[in-house]
Amino acid sequence: MNLDLSGTNALVCGSSKGIGRAVAIEIALLGANVTLVARSAGALSSLVEQLDRSRDQHHDFLQADFARPEELRKAVHGLVTGKTIHVLVNNTGGPPAGPILEADAEGFREAYTKHLIANHLLAQLIVPGMKQAGYGRIINIISTSVKEPLEGLGVSNTTRGAVGNWAKTLANELGPHGITVNNVLPGMTDTGRLRSLIRTRAEAAGLSEEEMAQHMRQAVPLRRFADPKELGAAVAFLASPAAAYITGTNLVVDGGRTRSL
Repeated sequence: MNLDLSGTNALVCGSSKGIGRAVAIEIALLGANVTLVARSAGALSSLVEQLDRSRDQHHDFLQADFARPEELRKAVHGLVTGKTIHVLVNNTGGPPAGPILEADAEGFREAYTKHLIANHLLAQLIVPGMKQAGYGRIINIISTSVKEPLEGLGVSNTTRGAVGNWAKTLANELGPHGITVNNVLPGMTDTGRLRSLIRTRAEAAGLSEEEMAQHMRQAVPLRRFADPKELGAAVAFLASPAAAYITGTNLVVDGGRTRSL
């Protein structure tokens, strides 16, 4: 199986921590040159030094805020004028939790800007180079809420669904060029966002955080939360030549929690 990404360039968004960080590490292990993107220059600089360089790879980072599309556009435009990006991983932190009727219009606008609009802007900048190179992988980290809306995540459910449909449309348009577009749908993954959600739910239920975490694990057939590295491995596979005939699909990585097929 050909998993070799030597000679390719990858742009991994939201890569200062959590799933994005794990994705960057796994893609670098397959040989890609990785450009990290997030707001925290300190965390990005530290990770650049840790990434694999066994194949004479070069890694770097861009500091950008996905809530500021023009700032993001300028940063990535400067990047793509100097090199082709073969792998784009769209990923950023999820919207705040809460019932959908309690969300205001600004909450939806901010979520759409950071997720759908940012993804679209990056694709517009990067796809021309993919077409010219004859190799392209666009992978969006979204959520299992694309299949089953999750309780208490009204804005997130709505926004993730929009990204899922955007990605399917894009996959259909880019298929003739050999560029694949896929979504990875994480379940409960051991990240800062999950720990924050556990705290919120524990307080509301009058339970300890460990009691709530155990309750949540029981909803997963594998009875545990995912390690971010497991999400990174799934994304790295979709980025590789081995996944050339997989496009327009949702890959659920949730330990079996989602009940629908």
